[in-house]
Amino acid sequence: MSDFGNPKSGAGRLPEATAQPFSRSRRLPPYRGIVAVDAKGFTGHPAIEHGEISRAIPELLEESFVRADLAEVWDDRRFPASTGDGYVFGCDPEWMPFVIHPWLHTLQEMLEEFNLHASGTVGMRLRVGLNIGPLADRGRDFDGNGTARNDTHRLLDSRPVKDALANSRTSVTHVAAILSDRCYQDAVVSGYTGRHPDRFLEVSATVEGKPFEQRAWLFVPSPSGDLLGNRAAGDERAEPTSSGIAPEVAASPLERTGRPMVRADRSNVNSGTVHGGQNVTNVLTGPVSGGVVQSGGVQGGSVRGIGSVGGDYIEGNKGDTVHGDKNGYRR
Repeated sequence: MSDFGNPKSGAGRLPEATAQPFSRSRRLPPYRGIVAVDAKGFTGHPAIEHGEISRAIPELLEESFVRADLAEVWDDRRFPASTGDGYVFGCDPEWMPFVIHPWLHTLQEMLEEFNLHASGTVGMRLRVGLNIGPLADRGRDFDGNGTARNDTHRLLDSRPVKDALANSRTSVTHVAAILSDRCYQDAVVSGYTGRHPDRFLEVSATVEGKPFEQRAWLFVPSPSGDLLGNRAAGDERAEPTSSGIAPEVAASPLERTGRPMVRADRSNVNSGTVHGGQNVTNVLTGPVSGGVVQSGGVQGGSVRGIGSVGGDYIEGNKGDTVHGDKNGYRR
């Protein structure tokens, strides 16, 4: 008697992959961290170099994990696969804070050395995509496929991370990473990563020609060029200010406009000549140094201050005699 159709034998059952979604409840697959890298400009290299680059990428990744004291992450990687111009694998999500830091910095240092000693024209700059999500992982063929992995590859192809390498110096910036919002929230905002959230730049990750748009976070271990003017400055040499501009490139008002900035806290500043009628009234509650500050002439108007300006009360029109005492009473 045939076992086909007997549920206990397993014969004749449809593969799980063909099961209809939403038809019944199933266990979620385990959550995995996803690490994916792509080489910038891979197709621009002569075809004879493609194989060399494809072989070099996993070798560089392995060495970088060893140098970062994260050999265990590489040794225990799940569903590893070469993508030709890159590499992808899964890991236990508990390692993700260490993948973000120090591994990304170590990878940057490895590529600095590699590109310095690279023979011929083969140099390498890598985009890195990091994500966390549920993925099938039972030690079978085709494990690791799912929405979280698809999104990771979309992040790698998104405009912000590509622009990060395009707008930086090839001699300095060798790594640009983009994190999914889930990865950022779980590993960075939570405080588990040795890098402050302010070192990450929020971006809208879109892919040309694809119906994809997600909130994501850019991190560049060694920024250069245009990157020095925004918060994607990952290392200590370009600590972002509260405005998001690295201090060494934040211009002063004199540098930006050619004119010094005149300040008169809690008072008025006129930086030009005013013609016609103008009334300026200050109602002050305490002493103010400078009172009303004018750098040009006032014609046809009056200046009036009510309060204490250098201890005196001042009232009058231009050309009048001004009287005052320390008590602020009118004479």
